[in-house]
Amino acid sequence: MSAFRGLVRKETLHLLRDRQTLAILFLLPVVSVLLFGFAVRTDVRAIPIVVVDVAPDAATRALIARFAQSEQFQLHGTLRSEATLDALFQAGTVRQAIVLPTETDRRLVRGERVVVGLITDASDPNTGRVMEGYAGALLRRWHAERAGVAPSGGVSLLTRMRFNPTLESVNLFVPGLIALILTIVAAMMTAISITREKERGTMELLLVSPLRPSAVVLGKVAPYVVLGMANMLTVLLAARGVFGVPMRGHPLVLLGASLLYVIASLGLGILISTKAETERTAIMAALAGLLLPTLMLSGFIFPLEAMPRPLWAISHLIPARWFLTIVRGVMVKGAGLADLWRELAILAAMSVALLGIGIRRLAIRLP
Repeated sequence: MSAFRGLVRKETLHLLRDRQTLAILFLLPVVSVLLFGFAVRTDVRAIPIVVVDVAPDAATRALIARFAQSEQFQLHGTLRSEATLDALFQAGTVRQAIVLPTETDRRLVRGERVVVGLITDASDPNTGRVMEGYAGALLRRWHAERAGVAPSGGVSLLTRMRFNPTLESVNLFVPGLIALILTIVAAMMTAISITREKERGTMELLLVSPLRPSAVVLGKVAPYVVLGMANMLTVLLAARGVFGVPMRGHPLVLLGASLLYVIASLGLGILISTKAETERTAIMAALAGLLLPTLMLSGFIFPLEAMPRPLWAISHLIPARWFLTIVRGVMVKGAGLADLWRELAILAAMSVALLGIGIRRLAIRLP
């Protein structure tokens, strides 16, 4: 019994001396509760939408005004034809479109049923269902306002789900798993590996070699670049062969974006290793600082449109947000460089900045 008490005392003292891990253990539940409490939302706001109104009249103008005033929608203008809709959906400029028939006002006055086209981006099937419900409710309210004019009339929705007509959830989650796996392999394993070397005192031994500190760090992380890309290819093969997830865009765009994301994750892992004194601290820091934001604030599970504005703003600083947009754009939407150049440019800038800062900070701490 005394030996057991001694073991408990020893482990407790060891934990108390590791102040970094202790601080993270106290902060992790707080951060988790805050993220889940604020980020877990099923409602969606500011849905980018356009209205195709070939022949405007009093009824269609009233409907457009309703969309413009609604908190759930962000009207991106009206179009006179459907010719540019594909390009707008492909680039992610809009998530929904309303196609109004001609002579809408006269049809309502005559009591005829009005057929309205409702096109929804269903690359995220859960959000797609919510957006479809919002638009349908608004259209029914609009018609109810005119029920006194045409009590026998009605409005029918001709719905169409873009990119994922069968609303398969694997088309949402499997591409997101690529970001999660690359985060674990590149960022977490890099942080743990370098911190282990520092903890054992073997990292400093490498500095006596002719290699520069930056070359030492690059040599340490290079295997994780290869491992991360190999894991990405494995997930893609499983996604295509097992789950039937489409690959509508060019694979080279996805490979390039994956390499950029791996580099950004390596930079984050190196930054964690510059602060972490022990391997245990590196694991906890990577869990709290990388995995949770990747899961909660990247759009992997919960839609970005549903997040409060502060969390939505913070999500712009997370590389996984931009990477997931690229992955889903290439695989599900068939988007190319012309549609994703902004996300690729942001991810490239993050990769260069994070890797450069990480190498510089670690090189300063090692001598």
